Amino acid sequence: QVQLVESGGGLVQAGGSLRLSCAASGLTFSSYVMGWFRQAPGKEREFVAAIGWNGRNTYYGDSVKDRFTISRDNAKNTVYLQMTGLKHEDTAVYYCAAREALNALTSRPTEYDYWGQGTQATVSG
Repeated sequence: QVQLVESGGGLVQAGGSLRLSCAASGLTFSSYVMGWFRQAPGKEREFVAAIGWNGRNTYYGDSVKDRFTISRDNAKNTVYLQMTGLKHEDTAVYYCAAREALNALTSRPTEYDYWGQGTQATVSG
């Protein structure tokens, strides 16, 4: 079955960086748009970024543009989220998601087919 496993979360000071990874299995990774979402306590799930099948097309949420970078390595079936300039409001559980499409990037969670369990990122200060 399809599995998405996030890693790389942790505690970091404001202004610092984290790199999240999401390893996928059980699917043809290069046939999927991959996305990152986040959810803070008491808030709705928020779109962070998405990337097309070959990495050339990307799409970011307004709150993370110019600070976060999404990338993928199809040989490793892995998608990454490089987060820089972290702020307290970036504190959330970060989820990886997969959508069976090549380049139809979307910010709508309902349009993704598979989800990981999430990894916590906490920004202090």
